[in-house]
Amino acid sequence: MKYIIAVIKPHRLEHVREALAALGIEGMTVSEVKGHGRQKGHTEVYRGAEYVVNFLPKVKIEVAVTEDMMDKALEAIQQAAKTGQIGDGKIFVLPIEKTIRVRTGETDADAL
Repeated sequence: MKYIIAVIKPHRLEHVREALAALGIEGMTVSEVKGHGRQKGHTEVYRGAEYVVNFLPKVKIEVAVTEDMMDKALEAIQQAAKTGQIGDGKIFVLPIEKTIRVRTGETDADAL
């Protein structure tokens, strides 16, 4: 099993959710986060004063998938999150050693 972490632009969240749901992947965790990479932030004007926004709002999506669904899930996330502009985000993949559904005690792929 694999743990996929995707950091994307907030307005692309619903597109990614729909793309994953179309694959039958329904469970996910979503967090509002802030950060920057090469994008480095930008300047804004508020009440006539200019200030620098170093950390930009992003959304972090976390989803666990089986090995056979990993490539499909990665492709779906990438296509749904892509705008072609700087700051589209990153996707990270980590191995999962063990998964347990608390309610039933099911383990690994059955717990997803």
